[in-house]
Amino acid sequence: MSLENGWKHFKTITEHKWTVMQGCFKVGLYKQGLLHDLSKYTPEEFRTGVIYFQGNRSPNAAEKEALGYSKAWLHHKGRNKHHYEYWIDLSAERSKGLQGMKMPVEYVVEMFIDRVAASKVYAKEKYTDSDALNYYKKTWKYMTIHPDSRKLLERLLMMNSKYGETRTMSYIRKVVLTGKYKY
Repeated sequence: MSLENGWKHFKTITEHKWTVMQGCFKVGLYKQGLLHDLSKYTPEEFRTGVIYFQGNRSPNAAEKEALGYSKAWLHHKGRNKHHYEYWIDLSAERSKGLQGMKMPVEYVVEMFIDRVAASKVYAKEKYTDSDALNYYKKTWKYMTIHPDSRKLLERLLMMNSKYGETRTMSYIRKVVLTGKYKY
C-alpha cells in the first residue's frame, strides 16, 4: 500500500462526499448529506481504495476484477441506503426469488445525487450533465431495482441530462420531496 495512493484516495472520496453533500443540501436532505458514504473511511473500505486506487473509476471495480468479488463493496452497499443493492431482498412470494424492494424517495434522490457527483469527480473538467445518464445506460440491464425506484431514478437522470442540474434539483425539492410526486 502506498502512502501516495492513500492520500489520492482520501482526496477523491472526500471530494465525492463534499459534492454529494452540496447536492443533498440543495434539496433539503441535510442529514443524508452529512452522513453520506461515511463507511468509505472505515478500514474495511479505505484499505481497498488505497490498494486498488486508479483515479478514474471506483477501486471496488478493480478489486472485483482481481478477486472475483469486492469485500469493500459488500461492506459499503450493506450500510448505505442510497444504493439500490441495499434494498434487494427475498420476495414475499418466495418463488419470485430475490427482488428489488421499493426505495423511499429520499434514498432514490440521494442515489441520483451520488451518481451525478461520481460523474463530476471522475470526469473532472470534461463533465457534462449527460454523464450520469450515459453511465446508467451502460448498466441498467443488470440492476435488480424495484420498477418504481427505477422509474424515478431514470426520470431524474433524464431531466438532468436535458434541463441541467439547477432545474432538476428544483424539481426534486418542490415536487419529489414534498409528496407531490407519486410513484
